[in-house]
Amino acid sequence: MSSTPARRRTAILVSGRGSNMTALLDAASDPDYPAEIALVLSNRPGAPALDKAEAAGIATATIDHRGKGGRQAFEELLQGELEAHGIELVCLAGFMRLLTPWFVEQWTDRLINIHPALLPSFKGLDTHARALAEGCKIHGATVHFVRAEMDAGPIIAQGAVAVADDDTEASLAARVLAVEHEIYPRALALVASGAFSIEGMRVARTDRGNAEIPALIVPSV
Repeated sequence: MSSTPARRRTAILVSGRGSNMTALLDAASDPDYPAEIALVLSNRPGAPALDKAEAAGIATATIDHRGKGGRQAFEELLQGELEAHGIELVCLAGFMRLLTPWFVEQWTDRLINIHPALLPSFKGLDTHARALAEGCKIHGATVHFVRAEMDAGPIIAQGAVAVADDDTEASLAARVLAVEHEIYPRALALVASGAFSIEGMRVARTDRGNAEIPALIVPSV
């Protein structure tokens, strides 16, 4: 009699409304999904995402980054909370804090982030406005393993959209956000399943027969 693999205990770190968090929670509500969302943690007291998580029955916690002791104390408290909940994987979902190399190293190849651009292009903020200003014809989003450098690390999955001639920053952002909601759950499923290897900056799937987790998603416009 075969046993069902244990689901990986996953934390989502948020700072705001939790749009991508909601997509991950929806995916993880399926008992066959390989990750279990065990904790939603915010650096901002009262973040709307916390209410959404609590309504879904998920444990929540807040560690205010403005507390005493500065950045080091904040990250030590963050690490302690994750360890207390037995967390195995961490997803950044609109978490508006740069993490130090010390913290990133605690979670090497177990910490993933979503960025609203096709990395390595347009690291940082204002990605949609910058893509429009540069005349890009293709734009999108990237899920990647986190490294100490901002918006850097092996790419797990990307989703692309065509840039329309009449696009505004808001209209382009809305279509990219829809892509984010599609690729993040798929990327987490791949990481939680363990069906991958990392060679330098390249992520290779070891379960190539699983067509449910493509590396590139191009939705219809």
